[in-house]
Amino acid sequence: MAILKILQYPDERLHTVATPVTHVNDKTRTLIQDMAETMYAAPGIGLAATQVDVHERIIVIDTSETHDQLHVFINPEIIVRNGSHEYEEGCLSVPGIFGKVNRAESITVKALDIEGKSFTLEATGLLAVCIQHEMDHLEGKVFVEYWSKFKQSRVLAKLKKHQRSAM
Repeated sequence: MAILKILQYPDERLHTVATPVTHVNDKTRTLIQDMAETMYAAPGIGLAATQVDVHERIIVIDTSETHDQLHVFINPEIIVRNGSHEYEEGCLSVPGIFGKVNRAESITVKALDIEGKSFTLEATGLLAVCIQHEMDHLEGKVFVEYWSKFKQSRVLAKLKKHQRSAM
């Protein structure tokens, strides 16, 4: 397994729309294992393949405190959305930035698992938020893009300042 490089906002590659996975094979499973290892090491609770510059419709999520409940979603599709709630979010591609985003309170998602078998999952709370957040990445959208242009410009300025101080 390997730790993959996570793209940092505003990298244009984060705006690439991911393509569906046509065959779940050993290469796909290796990518999923590497993504999980990368997510845990970051540390984070979700990661989309887009964030590691692989533009395929794959996300991994583990919201457990013990990091032993990995969810894998290949070609995820939200088939039901219920309610609305504002959640505080962060992102491994936008380090140190947190803010509110309005999301569905509960969802039903259909996807393939790591073996390529179809499943349906009903999710609420943090898991529902994470699925929606990571699926945005697959569509080329980063959570800060829900905010006003003014707030986005402040985020960019803060990230550039942080990058300069890290050099």
